[in-house]
Amino acid sequence: MTFASEPGRDDGNLPPVNIVIPDDARELDRDVLAYRREQRARRRRQRIMRLFGPFGRREFGGHAAILPLIATCVALSMLAGAMLSVITISPASAPTALPAGTVTLDGKSVAVNTLTSSAIALVPADCDCGQALGSLASQAKKAGVSRLYFAASGSAMAQLAGLTSRYGGGVAMAVYDTKHVLDAAYHPDGLTVLLVYSDGTAEVRSNLPSGFELGPDLSQLALPGSRAAG
Repeated sequence: MTFASEPGRDDGNLPPVNIVIPDDARELDRDVLAYRREQRARRRRQRIMRLFGPFGRREFGGHAAILPLIATCVALSMLAGAMLSVITISPASAPTALPAGTVTLDGKSVAVNTLTSSAIALVPADCDCGQALGSLASQAKKAGVSRLYFAASGSAMAQLAGLTSRYGGGVAMAVYDTKHVLDAAYHPDGLTVLLVYSDGTAEVRSNLPSGFELGPDLSQLALPGSRAAG
């Protein structure tokens, strides 16, 4: 018996299929786009599985090994970003203005922003920097700097007078930062020197190494900071 001639069946004896052909072929665009998106997503999943597939094997710890690997990759990416940000940060190209406030100089209260065209050494506590201070005083003399200050705050003030007398070369004066104005503004690291220009702006040189040389910079303190930096 054959059903080829029966309604709803073809000569191959296949069941009926309801096919709707749209009047406008553009109506198929959405289906084509959806199909392509699904294909791209499938290919991405396949690439990921090929990448992490070996770690899913029993000898590599199975699927439990994948999560630590992903966490490690994320941590390394964050570390690389942090290191890059540190590397790309450069020192300020121009000096910054001296802070407001007062210090004690020669027994008198003096505004910090009046200490222009000078070099100010911020002496840390328990300073083992006498030779460095002596070198700074010698370099300041050669550069023609008439205003050299050794400044200290907190517990460092106890040794300031002795350091100034012994290593100041007869030109340095002791500045007592009793209100922590300079300390709070510049957060000195080791022996720190402020190069203060004629316009009241300062350039910071922190944690100076032994054998430092500031002569060329000291010779420009009579200039405005913008001209000296250029």
